[in-house]
Amino acid sequence: MANKRRKQPLSPTVAKLIEYLYVVIGAALIALAFNVLLLPNHVASGGVSGISTIINYLTGWNPAFIQWAFNIPLFLAGLFFLGYQFGLKTFVGTMLLPLFVYLTQGLEPWTHEPLVAALFGGVLVGMGLGIVFRGKASTGGTDVAAQILHKYSHLTLGICVALIDGFVVISAMFVFDIESGLYALIGLFATSKTIDLVQVGLNQSKTVFIISENQEAIRQAILFKIDRGITRLSAKGGYTEDEKQILLCVIAQSEFSRLKEVIKEIDPDAFVVVMSASEVMGEGFSS
Repeated sequence: MANKRRKQPLSPTVAKLIEYLYVVIGAALIALAFNVLLLPNHVASGGVSGISTIINYLTGWNPAFIQWAFNIPLFLAGLFFLGYQFGLKTFVGTMLLPLFVYLTQGLEPWTHEPLVAALFGGVLVGMGLGIVFRGKASTGGTDVAAQILHKYSHLTLGICVALIDGFVVISAMFVFDIESGLYALIGLFATSKTIDLVQVGLNQSKTVFIISENQEAIRQAILFKIDRGITRLSAKGGYTEDEKQILLCVIAQSEFSRLKEVIKEIDPDAFVVVMSASEVMGEGFSS
């Protein structure tokens, strides 16, 4: 049988252009969500966009200019405190997002229901951010402030992000009302989950550990019936201290039911541990 032709890697120039395209598309999606869903419904779900929603309500100033006013100093602070990691793509994202907010500000709102706006606005923002992250970039903003706080404090990055976004949400509760703050929290949750989906994908795989007295039969079944690779790990029983081997395999979600049937047919007493594998790379799995 002829070997499968391997995908040719993209040239560095093309790969870089694709990354910039990700930044452009992601920033455009975030701006669209902001103008047609979040801003008209006063959903200030964290970040500089949430701050601009609050200030726009209080002063009437253009949200795009407010975002530039925050993003540019934060980007410069990131360069000063955090160094070279704030490269050109992050600068592009920092400048493009407010530009797209400015260009899409005349669009009609898609809904005037705050709950719908929070859910779908959060999803759209999460899609945009996930795409930007796939381009190995950032849209700057309060993420930079969180990284600076993380560097000069003993707090984890997650806590730093939560503190800053939490401050924005609490401010929204005072400026608008408590209900608006709760909608903002829903938007934040939807954003975080959607980022994970864009980064990892929907087709999560399963990592399976198998301990069995009929190990060889199970190994053969996985190799030839399910057509998946398998690894043997050496282990020692914690109680008996007997030397054992554990079978390790990674399978697609759709193959899991078949694997369970195969194991039960061969050894109903097999000890099986199953865990979700959020990302798998290599032969037989998409990268």
